[in-house]
Amino acid sequence: MRKPIKPKVSVILPFFNAEQTINRAIMSIVEQSYDDFECILIDNNSTDKSNSIAKKLAAKDNRFILTTEENQGVVFASNKGFEIAQGKYIARMDADDFASPTRLQEQVRFLDDNSDYGAVGGLVEYIPHSENTDGFKRYVNWSNSIITYDDIFKKQFIEMPLVNPTAMWRKEIGDKLGMYRAGNFPEDYEMWLRWLSKGVKIAKIPNVLLKWYDSDKRLTRTNSIYSDESFFKIKTEYLSNWLEANNPFHPKVAAWGASKRSRKRAKFLGEKGIEIKYYIDIKTRTNLDKEVIHFEKIQSPNKIFVLVYMKQEEARREIQKFLESRGFIEGSHYLLVS
Repeated sequence: MRKPIKPKVSVILPFFNAEQTINRAIMSIVEQSYDDFECILIDNNSTDKSNSIAKKLAAKDNRFILTTEENQGVVFASNKGFEIAQGKYIARMDADDFASPTRLQEQVRFLDDNSDYGAVGGLVEYIPHSENTDGFKRYVNWSNSIITYDDIFKKQFIEMPLVNPTAMWRKEIGDKLGMYRAGNFPEDYEMWLRWLSKGVKIAKIPNVLLKWYDSDKRLTRTNSIYSDESFFKIKTEYLSNWLEANNPFHPKVAAWGASKRSRKRAKFLGEKGIEIKYYIDIKTRTNLDKEVIHFEKIQSPNKIFVLVYMKQEEARREIQKFLESRGFIEGSHYLLVS
């Protein structure tokens, strides 16, 4: 039964065949230091014992509401929770993760104190499921280093700057700009890019708010919409819009990185009307479709806008250091992308 007064926070927790982890996830919400919340549990056609576990826990605490969503997919399940939510703030949670006891309290305090911010995330502790998880570890380390709105805004085209199950946002933002969209792209990354493009300010609490458990069944490992190619295509769409609005030399850019991978990704911009004027690399080459110039011969900031297509973080840092020594300013004269 619902609480008679609208809660301040609505936690949205979709689940599908999560009988091994859902009790842990729910109990981490039960044990929050902040108690003015409702938690909406959305069963997305589970065939295991997930529903009975959730039903039993919900019966003990009227802050928990159990519902179902027949359309298969986390997009539909999450949006169903949003439709039901009554809270001023919306918090996302996954069925295989664990929220720190002060998560809701810290995020509510941030949004209460910072009315100009639309959303807030937090740092994560990554819990690997095997030894072959270096890629996820690198991503978590990078993500945990991106905290302020300025960093999130400038680094949004490298990787997804916010770990989705750490997020809390104002319900009015979702009402105005829309929630998750279904398509051949990662729904959470698309939503953050869309909100950032509309001027929504996002930051992170500089504390670990979530234990992020990995597994072979995690959607980011099993569904093609979370592939590198899908991530890149959606970021290219928003990057091209960003360049149109912010590149003083639009539609021309220089792409730092002449490897096959970098050129392939840079060429996606051509489909969006962006012209690669030339490539920048550590050595010149004459057998490519565009001129490749040595990085020491790069033009000044008042001649070209540079996109740094470099996957390795150490290489990005070195290039960033070099560009800034030449007077380039991140966000004004160049962007780091991946």
